[in-house]
Amino acid sequence: MPATRAALSRDPETPFTIESVLLDEPRGPEILVRIVASGICHTDLVARDIGARDRPVLLGHEGAGVVEAVGEEVEDVRPGDHVVLTYRHCGACRNCRLGRPAYCARATRLNQFGPRPDRSARVTVDGTAVRDGFFGQSSFAGYALTTADNTVLVPGATDLAIAAPLGCGFQTGAGAVLEALRPEPESVLVIYGAGAVGMAALLAARTLEDTSVIVVETSPHRRALALELGAVHAVDPADGDTVAAILDLTGTGATHALDTTGRPEVLAAAVAGLAVGGSVAAVGLGSGIPPIDLRDIVLSGKTIRGCLEGDAAPRRFIPELLDLYADGRLPLDRLVRVYPYTEINAALADHRAGHTIKPVLAW
Repeated sequence: MPATRAALSRDPETPFTIESVLLDEPRGPEILVRIVASGICHTDLVARDIGARDRPVLLGHEGAGVVEAVGEEVEDVRPGDHVVLTYRHCGACRNCRLGRPAYCARATRLNQFGPRPDRSARVTVDGTAVRDGFFGQSSFAGYALTTADNTVLVPGATDLAIAAPLGCGFQTGAGAVLEALRPEPESVLVIYGAGAVGMAALLAARTLEDTSVIVVETSPHRRALALELGAVHAVDPADGDTVAAILDLTGTGATHALDTTGRPEVLAAAVAGLAVGGSVAAVGLGSGIPPIDLRDIVLSGKTIRGCLEGDAAPRRFIPELLDLYADGRLPLDRLVRVYPYTEINAALADHRAGHTIKPVLAW
């Protein structure tokens, strides 16, 4: 039973605490991974607000590391393999069979907190079960138990600190562009929100032929970085009407747009700023009803679509992104800042202040 350190949340209103935990040995379909790096994603921070204050919560869903041991049912993963951990999917439902695992019929149950099917604990602290199983990994720890369906093999030379965010955030942004929107040459893509997801989308768009990118972002630091990374314009929404700004910059509107904010008024602005026949993908998990003109949608042939995990099949897409990074075409390292896992609360503070695009914990 491996002992390790973990960043636990005992209360959503208090900082993470670094504590010693015990992990069970892998059983059946489980894989024990020694975590080298784990990205911090906004989804982690949302999930910590679920309650469960009577026992600690173990988050983390962008883990990367080295396989230590496997259960007796595991066939394709072996000790010593380098892996990136991503979201779970059943592999058997219609959407999984169609190559759309992000929309797995069992996704909600597989990716939420919960014990094993037999109710036994995977992780304990001082003899108490930890609320874990987040995205089938809970990788804010030195070790994690995962399964084959959310474990992606990567080359042994892979920089795991750069690869870890490909499990969710970078995969979402890059996939929204390369897998969902698929801009043609001479396209103009507007990205609303230049956090980790939006910046990954920008980098992905720069790998395409003759695609211009405009970023709409409140942070001056992130606007400046977006311009350094290849955006042709960076719009500050505080300067006025963003729809007017986009129409002024493009003449006829954007061919494509990506909303990472999850704010209904931003999605409405993204739709209004589209050219005839334009498409917008929404990846931000917000709430509310966007004030969208239905006549504009119908008469202009515009498309609005949701997009989970970049609409990507991780086992194919993550290695493809790593190839682009190795070729120097996808400089994800410009977005990552690595922190010792003991500095998780400082990493969160820097992220909230806009100083860090993608914080990654080193274990």
